[in-house]
Amino acid sequence: MKKTTISAIMLAVAVLATGCKKADNDPSTGPAQEAGAAIDNAGAKVAEETKDAGAAVGAATERAAENVDQATDKAAANVERAAEKTGENLKAAGAEVRQESKEAAAEIKQGADAVTDKAGKGIERVGEKMQDKK
Repeated sequence: MKKTTISAIMLAVAVLATGCKKADNDPSTGPAQEAGAAIDNAGAKVAEETKDAGAAVGAATERAAENVDQATDKAAANVERAAEKTGENLKAAGAEVRQESKEAAAEIKQGADAVTDKAGKGIERVGEKMQDKK
């Protein structure tokens, strides 16, 4: 069955290529020539549309690559700014912790001095009472 189909196609191509044209003295074309011209025109149109579509895909790919590059650059800049801001915040936080530590140490010293003073006064009183009892 395939041989018959291929044979029929070959016959149709041969008829289109050679026959079905009007007499040589008639300048107009025959139906086979018109069909061949229509096939040629359709093929040319498809080729042109394919070429245009390929160019459009190429342009879209280039735009997408540019967009990716721009997005990458923007993300890198954002990360860099965030890192700088984080560094500044860490410096400020470190300075604040140092200041609060100094203040807390001063308060502890004042508290220790007050306790020492009270303890010393208490010991003095105990000593005085011990001397008074003698």
